[in-house]
Amino acid sequence: MNTLAASVQPFIDKNYIAGAVLLAATKDRVLALESIGYADLATKRPMATDALFWIASMNKPITGTALTTLIDEGKVGLEDPVEKYLPEFKDQLVIAYKDDTTTLLKKPKHPITIREILSHTSGLAFITPMETPTLDRFELRDSVRGHAAMPLQFEPGTKYAYSNGGTNTAGRIIEVVSGQSYEDFLQERLFDPLGMTETTFWPSEAQMNRFATIYKVNAAKTGLEETPLSQLEYPFTNRRRQPMPAGGLFSVAADCAKFCQMILNGGKLNGRRYLSEAAVKMMIAKQTGDLVPDKYGLCWATDDLGHYGHGGAYKTSMFIDPKRGLIRVFLMHHASDWPNDDAKDIGPTFVAAVEKLV
Repeated sequence: MNTLAASVQPFIDKNYIAGAVLLAATKDRVLALESIGYADLATKRPMATDALFWIASMNKPITGTALTTLIDEGKVGLEDPVEKYLPEFKDQLVIAYKDDTTTLLKKPKHPITIREILSHTSGLAFITPMETPTLDRFELRDSVRGHAAMPLQFEPGTKYAYSNGGTNTAGRIIEVVSGQSYEDFLQERLFDPLGMTETTFWPSEAQMNRFATIYKVNAAKTGLEETPLSQLEYPFTNRRRQPMPAGGLFSVAADCAKFCQMILNGGKLNGRRYLSEAAVKMMIAKQTGDLVPDKYGLCWATDDLGHYGHGGAYKTSMFIDPKRGLIRVFLMHHASDWPNDDAKDIGPTFVAAVEKLV
Protein backbone atom coordinates (compact mmCIF):
# COMPACT_ATOMS: atom_id res chain seq x y z
CA MET A 1 0.00 0.00 0.00
CA ASN A 2 1.18 3.54 -0.74
CA THR A 3 2.67 5.57 2.11
CA LEU A 4 -0.08 8.12 2.63
CA ALA A 5 -2.91 5.63 2.27
CA ALA A 6 -1.21 3.27 4.70
CA SER A 7 -1.15 6.01 7.33
CA VAL A 8 -4.93 6.36 7.14
CA GLN A 9 -5.81 2.65 6.81
CA PRO A 10 -6.24 2.06 10.58
CA PHE A 11 -8.86 4.81 10.72
CA ILE A 12 -10.73 3.17 7.82
CA ASP A 13 -10.54 -0.20 9.57
CA LYS A 14 -12.11 1.26 12.72
CA ASN A 15 -14.94 2.90 10.74
CA TYR A 16 -13.88 6.38 11.77
CA ILE A 17 -14.04 7.55 8.14
CA ALA A 18 -15.36 6.00 4.93
CA GLY A 19 -12.54 7.12 2.66
CA ALA A 20 -10.18 9.92 1.76
CA VAL A 21 -7.97 11.46 -0.89
CA LEU A 22 -4.45 12.36 0.20
CA LEU A 23 -1.87 14.46 -1.60
CA ALA A 24 1.66 15.63 -0.88
CA ALA A 25 3.57 18.06 -3.08
CA THR A 26 6.51 20.40 -3.26
CA LYS A 27 6.44 23.77 -4.98
CA ASP A 28 7.06 22.17 -8.36
CA ARG A 29 5.88 18.54 -8.28
CA VAL A 30 3.35 16.18 -6.74
CA LEU A 31 5.08 13.62 -4.53
CA ALA A 32 2.03 11.45 -3.94
CA LEU A 33 -1.67 11.44 -4.84
CA GLU A 34 -3.51 8.53 -3.27
CA SER A 35 -7.02 7.46 -2.35
CA ILE A 36 -8.28 4.96 0.17
CA GLY A 37 -11.57 3.49 1.31
CA TYR A 38 -14.94 4.22 -0.23
CA ALA A 39 -16.58 7.24 -1.78
CA ASP A 40 -19.89 5.51 -1.05
CA LEU A 41 -20.32 2.72 1.46
CA ALA A 42 -23.73 1.53 0.30
CA THR A 43 -22.62 0.85 -3.27
CA LYS A 44 -19.00 0.04 -2.36
CA ARG A 45 -17.83 2.69 -4.83
CA PRO A 46 -14.09 3.02 -4.21
CA MET A 47 -12.67 6.42 -3.43
CA ALA A 48 -10.80 7.76 -6.48
CA THR A 49 -8.03 10.32 -6.59
CA ASP A 50 -10.30 12.63 -8.62
CA ALA A 51 -13.23 12.38 -6.18
CA LEU A 52 -15.12 15.64 -5.79
CA PHE A 53 -15.55 17.30 -2.38
CA TRP A 54 -17.26 20.35 -0.98
CA ILE A 55 -14.18 22.15 0.30
CA ALA A 56 -16.22 24.59 2.42
CA SER A 57 -13.98 27.12 4.22
CA MET A 58 -10.97 26.12 2.14
CA ASN A 59 -12.69 28.66 -0.13
CA LYS A 60 -11.63 31.46 2.25
CA PRO A 61 -7.92 31.65 1.30
CA ILE A 62 -8.96 31.57 -2.35
CA THR A 63 -11.16 34.61 -1.73
CA GLY A 64 -8.43 36.26 0.33
CA THR A 65 -5.91 35.68 -2.44
CA ALA A 66 -8.28 37.10 -5.04
CA LEU A 67 -8.81 40.32 -3.06
CA THR A 68 -5.08 40.54 -2.31
CA THR A 69 -4.39 40.66 -6.06
CA LEU A 70 -6.37 43.91 -6.10
CA ILE A 71 -4.47 45.16 -3.06
CA ASP A 72 -1.25 44.22 -4.87
CA GLU A 73 -2.36 46.26 -7.88
CA GLY A 74 -3.07 49.33 -5.72
CA LYS A 75 -6.83 49.18 -6.36
CA VAL A 76 -7.71 48.41 -2.73
CA GLY A 77 -5.98 49.48 0.47
CA LEU A 78 -5.61 47.13 3.41
CA GLU A 79 -6.49 49.91 5.84
CA ASP A 80 -9.34 51.25 3.73
CA PRO A 81 -12.76 51.28 5.39
CA VAL A 82 -15.17 48.79 3.85
CA GLU A 83 -17.67 51.63 3.39
CA LYS A 84 -15.34 53.19 0.80
CA TYR A 85 -16.39 50.39 -1.57
CA LEU A 86 -19.74 49.40 -0.05
CA PRO A 87 -21.67 52.51 1.09
CA GLU A 88 -24.27 50.34 2.82
CA PHE A 89 -21.75 49.88 5.65
CA LYS A 90 -21.75 53.59 6.51
CA ASP A 91 -23.05 54.40 9.98
CA GLN A 92 -22.96 50.74 11.07
CA LEU A 93 -23.27 50.45 14.85
CA VAL A 94 -21.69 48.11 17.40
CA ILE A 95 -23.31 46.35 20.35
CA ALA A 96 -22.35 48.21 23.53
CA TYR A 97 -24.41 46.09 25.91
CA LYS A 98 -26.70 43.08 25.55
CA ASP A 99 -28.68 40.85 27.89
CA ASP A 100 -31.84 38.76 27.57
CA THR A 101 -34.09 41.79 27.26
CA THR A 102 -31.95 44.75 26.22
CA THR A 103 -29.50 45.60 23.45
CA LEU A 104 -27.72 48.95 23.44
CA LEU A 105 -25.87 50.16 20.37
CA LYS A 106 -23.20 52.79 19.85
CA LYS A 107 -20.98 54.16 17.11
CA PRO A 108 -17.76 52.10 16.78
CA LYS A 109 -14.41 53.77 17.32
CA HIS A 110 -13.68 53.29 13.64
CA PRO A 111 -15.46 51.76 10.63
CA ILE A 112 -14.48 48.19 9.79
CA THR A 113 -11.50 47.90 7.46
CA ILE A 114 -10.37 45.54 4.71
CA ARG A 115 -7.75 44.06 7.04
CA GLU A 116 -10.41 43.36 9.67
CA ILE A 117 -12.87 41.58 7.37
CA LEU A 118 -10.04 39.37 6.06
CA SER A 119 -8.69 38.53 9.55
CA HIS A 120 -12.00 37.90 11.38
CA THR A 121 -11.53 40.94 13.63
CA SER A 122 -14.29 43.12 12.14
CA GLY A 123 -17.08 42.21 14.55
CA LEU A 124 -19.34 41.05 11.70
CA ALA A 125 -21.61 38.17 12.67
CA PHE A 126 -20.85 34.65 11.44
CA ILE A 127 -24.04 34.55 9.36
CA THR A 128 -27.29 36.53 9.12
CA PRO A 129 -30.89 35.30 9.26
CA MET A 130 -30.95 35.63 5.46
CA GLU A 131 -28.40 32.83 5.22
CA THR A 132 -30.63 30.21 6.76
CA PRO A 133 -31.52 27.47 6.15
CA THR A 134 -28.80 27.46 3.47
CA LEU A 135 -25.88 29.77 2.74
CA ASP A 136 -26.42 30.05 -1.02
CA ARG A 137 -29.93 31.53 -1.22
CA PHE A 138 -29.25 35.15 -2.18
CA GLU A 139 -27.01 37.04 -4.57
CA LEU A 140 -23.79 38.17 -2.94
CA ARG A 141 -24.86 41.80 -3.12
CA ASP A 142 -27.96 41.08 -1.07
CA SER A 143 -26.42 38.71 1.45
CA VAL A 144 -23.68 41.26 2.20
CA ARG A 145 -26.30 43.98 2.66
CA GLY A 146 -27.74 41.72 5.34
CA HIS A 147 -24.45 41.97 7.24
CA ALA A 148 -24.33 45.74 6.78
CA ALA A 149 -27.78 46.01 8.34
CA MET A 150 -26.75 44.11 11.48
CA PRO A 151 -24.80 45.67 14.37
CA LEU A 152 -21.20 44.63 14.89
CA GLN A 153 -20.72 42.11 17.68
CA PHE A 154 -17.70 43.94 19.16
CA GLU A 155 -15.43 46.91 18.56
CA PRO A 156 -13.51 46.33 15.31
CA GLY A 157 -9.94 45.17 15.82
CA THR A 158 -10.33 44.18 19.47
CA LYS A 159 -11.24 40.49 19.15
CA TYR A 160 -11.02 37.51 16.81
CA ALA A 161 -14.36 35.87 15.92
CA TYR A 162 -14.56 33.60 12.89
CA SER A 163 -17.02 35.13 10.43
CA ASN A 164 -18.34 34.03 7.07
CA GLY A 165 -19.69 37.56 6.83
CA GLY A 166 -16.23 39.09 6.58
CA THR A 167 -15.13 36.80 3.76
CA ASN A 168 -18.39 37.25 1.86
CA THR A 169 -17.98 41.01 2.17
CA ALA A 170 -14.49 40.65 0.69
CA GLY A 171 -16.02 38.79 -2.24
CA ARG A 172 -18.49 41.61 -2.83
CA ILE A 173 -15.67 44.17 -2.78
CA ILE A 174 -13.96 42.15 -5.52
CA GLU A 175 -17.10 42.60 -7.62
CA VAL A 176 -17.36 46.35 -7.04
CA VAL A 177 -13.68 47.07 -7.71
CA SER A 178 -13.18 44.70 -10.66
CA GLY A 179 -16.54 45.22 -12.35
CA GLN A 180 -16.86 41.45 -12.68
CA SER A 181 -18.92 38.93 -10.79
CA TYR A 182 -17.02 37.25 -7.97
CA GLU A 183 -17.13 33.88 -9.72
CA ASP A 184 -15.94 35.29 -13.05
CA PHE A 185 -13.03 37.04 -11.34
CA LEU A 186 -11.91 33.78 -9.73
CA GLN A 187 -12.25 31.93 -13.01
CA GLU A 188 -10.24 34.48 -15.00
CA ARG A 189 -7.56 35.34 -12.43
CA LEU A 190 -7.02 31.99 -10.71
CA PHE A 191 -8.85 28.89 -11.91
CA ASP A 192 -8.25 29.09 -15.66
CA PRO A 193 -4.57 30.13 -15.59
CA LEU A 194 -3.73 27.71 -12.77
CA GLY A 195 -5.47 24.86 -14.56
CA MET A 196 -7.96 24.32 -11.71
CA THR A 197 -10.44 22.75 -14.12
CA GLU A 198 -12.45 20.89 -11.46
CA THR A 199 -13.01 23.80 -9.07
CA THR A 200 -16.52 25.25 -9.27
CA PHE A 201 -19.57 26.47 -7.40
CA TRP A 202 -21.79 24.36 -9.66
CA PRO A 203 -20.55 20.81 -10.26
CA SER A 204 -21.61 19.17 -13.50
CA GLU A 205 -23.58 15.93 -13.53
CA ALA A 206 -20.38 14.12 -14.51
CA GLN A 207 -18.57 15.61 -11.52
CA MET A 208 -21.42 14.65 -9.21
CA ASN A 209 -20.88 11.04 -10.24
CA ARG A 210 -17.50 11.42 -8.50
CA PHE A 211 -18.89 13.20 -5.43
CA ALA A 212 -17.88 11.57 -2.14
CA THR A 213 -20.89 10.74 0.01
CA ILE A 214 -21.03 12.60 3.32
CA TYR A 215 -20.99 10.59 6.56
CA LYS A 216 -21.29 11.23 10.27
CA VAL A 217 -20.79 9.07 13.34
CA ASN A 218 -23.98 7.17 14.20
CA ALA A 219 -25.79 7.68 17.51
CA ALA A 220 -24.27 4.57 19.03
CA LYS A 221 -20.77 5.68 17.97
CA THR A 222 -20.22 2.27 16.41
CA GLY A 223 -19.91 3.31 12.79
CA LEU A 224 -20.96 5.77 10.10
CA GLU A 225 -24.25 6.85 8.59
CA GLU A 226 -24.96 8.97 5.54
CA THR A 227 -25.98 12.58 6.13
CA PRO A 228 -26.94 15.47 3.79
CA LEU A 229 -24.90 18.59 3.17
CA SER A 230 -27.15 20.89 5.14
CA GLN A 231 -25.47 24.23 4.41
CA LEU A 232 -26.16 24.28 0.66
CA GLU A 233 -29.30 23.81 -1.41
CA TYR A 234 -29.75 20.69 -3.51
CA PRO A 235 -29.15 19.93 -6.34
CA PHE A 236 -25.64 21.35 -6.41
CA THR A 237 -25.77 21.49 -10.21
CA ASN A 238 -28.53 24.12 -10.07
CA ARG A 239 -27.12 27.49 -11.16
CA ARG A 240 -29.85 29.34 -9.33
CA ARG A 241 -27.73 28.66 -6.27
CA GLN A 242 -25.48 31.62 -5.49
CA PRO A 243 -21.67 31.59 -5.08
CA MET A 244 -20.59 31.96 -1.47
CA PRO A 245 -17.03 33.32 -1.02
CA ALA A 246 -16.69 31.99 2.53
CA GLY A 247 -17.31 28.39 1.57
CA GLY A 248 -19.24 27.52 -1.58
CA LEU A 249 -16.62 25.81 -3.74
CA PHE A 250 -16.31 22.18 -4.78
CA SER A 251 -12.92 20.84 -5.85
CA VAL A 252 -10.47 17.94 -6.11
CA ALA A 253 -7.10 17.36 -4.48
CA ALA A 254 -5.03 18.09 -7.59
CA ASP A 255 -6.63 21.53 -8.03
CA CYS A 256 -6.04 22.43 -4.38
CA ALA A 257 -2.39 21.47 -4.82
CA LYS A 258 -1.97 23.80 -7.82
CA PHE A 259 -3.31 26.71 -5.83
CA CYS A 260 -0.97 25.91 -2.93
CA GLN A 261 2.02 25.53 -5.25
CA MET A 262 1.45 29.04 -6.56
CA ILE A 263 1.47 30.38 -2.99
CA LEU A 264 4.51 28.32 -1.95
CA ASN A 265 6.31 29.65 -5.03
CA GLY A 266 5.83 33.20 -3.76
CA GLY A 267 2.90 34.06 -5.98
CA LYS A 268 3.90 32.50 -9.29
CA LEU A 269 3.55 29.17 -11.08
CA ASN A 270 4.66 27.87 -14.46
CA GLY A 271 6.13 31.21 -15.48
CA ARG A 272 3.07 33.30 -14.61
CA ARG A 273 2.96 35.68 -11.67
CA TYR A 274 -0.31 36.07 -9.80
CA LEU A 275 0.88 38.01 -6.74
CA SER A 276 4.08 39.69 -5.64
CA GLU A 277 6.20 37.90 -3.05
CA ALA A 278 5.49 40.78 -0.67
CA ALA A 279 1.75 40.26 -1.07
CA VAL A 280 2.06 36.54 -0.32
CA LYS A 281 4.10 37.26 2.81
CA MET A 282 1.49 39.78 3.91
CA MET A 283 -1.37 37.29 3.42
CA ILE A 284 0.18 34.56 5.53
CA ALA A 285 1.51 36.83 8.30
CA LYS A 286 -0.44 37.44 11.50
CA GLN A 287 -2.96 40.19 10.71
CA THR A 288 -5.03 40.14 13.89
CA GLY A 289 -3.11 42.94 15.59
CA ASP A 290 -0.99 43.19 18.71
CA LEU A 291 -3.96 43.15 21.09
CA VAL A 292 -5.45 39.92 19.71
CA PRO A 293 -3.60 36.69 20.60
CA ASP A 294 -5.29 34.59 17.90
CA LYS A 295 -3.14 34.11 14.82
CA TYR A 296 -4.78 34.53 11.43
CA GLY A 297 -3.63 36.09 8.17
CA LEU A 298 -5.70 37.51 5.32
CA CYS A 299 -8.15 34.62 5.04
CA TRP A 300 -5.27 32.23 5.75
CA ALA A 301 -5.03 30.24 8.97
CA THR A 302 -1.54 30.17 10.51
CA ASP A 303 0.01 28.28 13.42
CA ASP A 304 2.97 28.51 15.79
CA LEU A 305 5.05 26.25 13.52
CA GLY A 306 4.80 28.65 10.61
CA HIS A 307 2.37 26.47 8.63
CA TYR A 308 -0.46 28.16 6.77
CA GLY A 309 -3.54 26.99 4.91
CA HIS A 310 -7.16 26.29 5.81
CA GLY A 311 -9.60 23.58 6.75
CA GLY A 312 -13.21 23.03 5.75
CA ALA A 313 -16.37 22.15 7.66
CA TYR A 314 -16.30 18.44 6.81
CA LYS A 315 -12.65 18.02 7.78
CA THR A 316 -11.09 18.79 4.43
CA SER A 317 -7.80 20.68 4.60
CA MET A 318 -4.86 22.10 2.67
CA PHE A 319 -1.75 23.30 4.47
CA ILE A 320 1.72 24.44 3.53
CA ASP A 321 4.88 23.79 5.53
CA PRO A 322 7.30 26.40 4.15
CA LYS A 323 10.32 25.18 6.14
CA ARG A 324 10.12 21.72 4.58
CA GLY A 325 8.73 23.03 1.31
CA LEU A 326 5.74 20.69 1.59
CA ILE A 327 2.08 20.93 0.65
CA ARG A 328 -0.43 18.53 2.13
CA VAL A 329 -4.04 18.12 1.02
CA PHE A 330 -6.42 15.84 2.91
CA LEU A 331 -9.97 15.52 1.58
CA MET A 332 -12.80 13.58 3.22
CA HIS A 333 -16.46 14.15 4.02
CA HIS A 334 -16.90 13.69 7.77
CA ALA A 335 -19.75 15.79 9.15
CA SER A 336 -19.54 15.18 12.90
CA ASP A 337 -17.11 15.37 15.78
CA TRP A 338 -14.69 12.50 16.13
CA PRO A 339 -16.11 9.63 18.23
CA ASN A 340 -13.04 9.47 20.51
CA ASP A 341 -9.51 10.78 21.03
CA ASP A 342 -8.03 7.92 19.02
CA ALA A 343 -9.86 9.10 15.91
CA LYS A 344 -8.44 12.62 16.34
CA ASP A 345 -4.97 11.23 15.59
CA ILE A 346 -5.81 10.94 11.91
CA GLY A 347 -4.48 14.43 11.14
CA PRO A 348 -1.10 14.14 12.91
CA THR A 349 -0.66 10.63 11.48
CA PHE A 350 -1.17 11.94 7.95
CA VAL A 351 1.20 14.87 8.54
CA ALA A 352 3.90 12.50 9.77
CA ALA A 353 3.48 10.36 6.65
CA VAL A 354 3.85 13.39 4.39
CA GLU A 355 7.03 14.47 6.14
CA LYS A 356 8.58 11.03 5.54
CA LEU A 357 8.38 11.61 1.79
CA VAL A 358 11.27 14.07 1.85
